[in-house]
Amino acid sequence: MAASFGQPLSLGDGDPVHTLTPAAKEASTPNSYSGLYGLQAFPFHTDMAHWRAPPRYLMLRCVVGFWEVPTMLIDGAELARSVGLDLLARAIVRPVQGKLPLLRIYQPVEEGAILRWDEVFIQPASKAGEEGSAQFREAMRLRACQPIALATRGDTLVIDNWRMLHARALVPSGCEGRRLERVYLGRLQ
Repeated sequence: MAASFGQPLSLGDGDPVHTLTPAAKEASTPNSYSGLYGLQAFPFHTDMAHWRAPPRYLMLRCVVGFWEVPTMLIDGAELARSVGLDLLARAIVRPVQGKLPLLRIYQPVEEGAILRWDEVFIQPASKAGEEGSAQFREAMRLRACQPIALATRGDTLVIDNWRMLHARALVPSGCEGRRLERVYLGRLQ
């Protein structure tokens, strides 16, 4: 199904389809959102923000869903414009792990612009990075988000990962069986 939307990307040698299931902190990998937040709400982010070129799109498809656990969306491009594209283009950040190169919160590229945001896995690496991060965080705090419930088997959401911030809502008791399939897409058809 993912191939009918675009070009699926594999991470390494693995299958391009990843099954996402809520898990308690102690049952998850420590360097993941589930490992850090367990069943609590995830913070807003763009996937793979610490990569030089994050996947352009991500597709989420419901296997088992609950109205009580929506995916939350915020238009990051609107946030970036409200903070100032010039500041965010000068805002240098770096991954908290590994030796990847310095990156920018807002990076114009030939195909548009990459907005990278992840308060967990990237951190400011310059004065402009600190200022841009602080202003972006404050603008995000004031912005209303759009909940999208993938509640019925087959419900599918395609997110522009270079533009939109997304998060998972808190997983209440009785909703631990939520299952989504995620596929990264390099481009759309």
